Amino acid sequence: MVSHKEFETAGKAPGLQIWRIENMDLKPVPKNLYGNFYTGDAYLLLYTTTAPSYYIHMWMGNECSQDESGAAAIFSTQLDDFLGSGPVQFREVQNNESLTFLGYFKSGIKYKQGGVASGFHHVLTNDVDVKRLLHIKGRRAIRATEVEMSWSSFNKGDCFIVDLGKEIYQWCGSDCNRFERLKASQLAIDIRDNERNGRAKLIMVEDGAEPDALTKVLGPKSSITPATPDDEEVETSNKKKAALYMISDASGSMKTSVVAQTSPFKQEMLCLDECYILDNGVDKNVFVWKGPNANTSERKASMKAAEQFIKEKNYSSKTQIQVLPAGGETTLFKQFFSNWKDKDQTTGPTKAYTIGKIAHVEQIPFDASSLHNNKAMAAQHNMVDDGSGKVQIWRVEGGDRVPVDPSAYGQFFGGDCYLILYSYKQGTREQHIIYTWQGLKSTQDELAASAFLTVQLDDSMGGAPVQVRVTQGQEPPHLMSLFKGKPMIIHSGGTSRKDGQTKTGSMRLFHIRQSSSRATRAVEVEPSASKLNTNDAFVLKSADCVFVWKGAGASEEEMLAAKYVVSVLGGQSTDVAEGKEPAGFWSAVGGKKEYQTSPTLRNMVKPPRLFGCSNKTGRLVVEEVPGDFTQSDLATDDVMLLDTWDQIFLWIGKEANEVEKTESPKIAKDYVDSDPSGRHGLPITTIKQGAEPPTFTGWFQAWDPHMWDTDPLERIRAHF
Repeated sequence: MVSHKEFETAGKAPGLQIWRIENMDLKPVPKNLYGNFYTGDAYLLLYTTTAPSYYIHMWMGNECSQDESGAAAIFSTQLDDFLGSGPVQFREVQNNESLTFLGYFKSGIKYKQGGVASGFHHVLTNDVDVKRLLHIKGRRAIRATEVEMSWSSFNKGDCFIVDLGKEIYQWCGSDCNRFERLKASQLAIDIRDNERNGRAKLIMVEDGAEPDALTKVLGPKSSITPATPDDEEVETSNKKKAALYMISDASGSMKTSVVAQTSPFKQEMLCLDECYILDNGVDKNVFVWKGPNANTSERKASMKAAEQFIKEKNYSSKTQIQVLPAGGETTLFKQFFSNWKDKDQTTGPTKAYTIGKIAHVEQIPFDASSLHNNKAMAAQHNMVDDGSGKVQIWRVEGGDRVPVDPSAYGQFFGGDCYLILYSYKQGTREQHIIYTWQGLKSTQDELAASAFLTVQLDDSMGGAPVQVRVTQGQEPPHLMSLFKGKPMIIHSGGTSRKDGQTKTGSMRLFHIRQSSSRATRAVEVEPSASKLNTNDAFVLKSADCVFVWKGAGASEEEMLAAKYVVSVLGGQSTDVAEGKEPAGFWSAVGGKKEYQTSPTLRNMVKPPRLFGCSNKTGRLVVEEVPGDFTQSDLATDDVMLLDTWDQIFLWIGKEANEVEKTESPKIAKDYVDSDPSGRHGLPITTIKQGAEPPTFTGWFQAWDPHMWDTDPLERIRAHF
């Protein structure tokens, strides 16, 4: 194994380490210059988590030489080897870095002109004769690029930083919006505090009110060009399709063979003895997955294999590469699989690979009594309270809402749409949620009416309620808990109008499952043995008998709920235990068939992801927020989309414009429908800035309800 003296400190402590390639060797970059990259150079980065798990990134500037990028690749492979081949490896290219990489530099990345070859060194820029102009771009991922020091570099749509050493001027174009100013200010503060060790003065300058000091270095002001649209706006609403290839070097030269033409894939397709390429080149991403038992030469050549693959496919040279060991898969990779399960071990791979936001997601067991003061629990189990508040239900009928008889609360029919208004106290304030439940067999007219009636009800209550759109079969746990300890019963068809129920003679099967928050739901499924599941309870009703089938993993509460379903359907029931079924049971359900017999991992906590929906560039763009997101990543002039895996939140900022407000629900729906893992029909919850329920705020560490009482821009200006 090749070792390098720089490797001796590598990965010893959690955090980030950065080296630059200088004369084919590794030289550490001073900590206070992290986030500065010379565009003529190549860098090696190592991020170590507390677990520990490791992320290696090689970064190449646009003007970096073949030799330097080659050296970076060699050091990257050697460091991977040195750390036992467990790290995830990334190839990063200037202006096209991965979200993981951008997440290390929350206040932004600065690209400087020059490089080692041209005599530019990472000097501590306390020296006062600095003169540079930085062009700031981006709303989530902030990039500052050094441009020519002249008025011709400026435009009205962006912020620029004129860095003169002792003074740092932030210049704001007249068309530049508030959130971008905020982000540019954070970057200016970062330059002052880190690069100048706090020894510089920050000055805010508006377009048209430039002080003499600026005209002295830039010359007399010429006319400024208008705002330019961002040329390379990448649509990152969910990733498009991918293909899966197996790599083999049986013949000594790399060959790839197709495993699956298009995603979503199944995890079983990855054999532990092989290496694979997941090709998402349309989105400039290529992944290599290394099977733990693949031969060493194949594993070592994986980065090379990906580079060769990109050449063969004629993909852009800016394509990102991620090389992943088994157990170290990134969220971006896993989203292409419909059934990805991480090993459920406390110290196994999933634990070892918690990076950034995953690290915050401690699994919290549900306890209704502490819901009010535990926001993280409220968020993970999607419960604003224990469901003991006031419930009113209407059915959509003839374009109007008709009250449902309270004795039938909790029963929902697939041929109907319903509005459920839930009111509860949070502290002294009364809060409201409107659930719009849409049956799969309801008509187009009813679906349209349910949406219209929801808005009408919301308006009549001053627009304060939270709105949740629910598709039949995808009910969130809180909705299931509103029926005073009784299970929610979902009939596959029929309506709750008089004589609208399914005829009693037919064969019916109900699947009963308890959520992590202990609420139960009984859903009518196709009456076939293939629908059984070892983890749950089922009720089977035929013309002349009723069976309650108890799966090996069914809970007491599920069995009690099953008994309640029997009382609703009518008849005397016979209990049947899994594995001890009488012949009469199988004949009633139409014969024995294969069904789900593996225990499910109930506590899968997927890392939440946050996206901004903004049309500031002239068209609606969705982009993900890099790194650990915080409350201050919620842009008050945008609509934000929070994906917590089993539901989607749309957060509407107070200054979001009409296009963003009206188009974003469609974006949320497209986001779910085009999900590479095949999720669909998830509940979409719309909330407004200032009225966030704990199911939303719990995903943010240390949520501050007063954050927006004062202007964030004013607050950051106070640091100037």
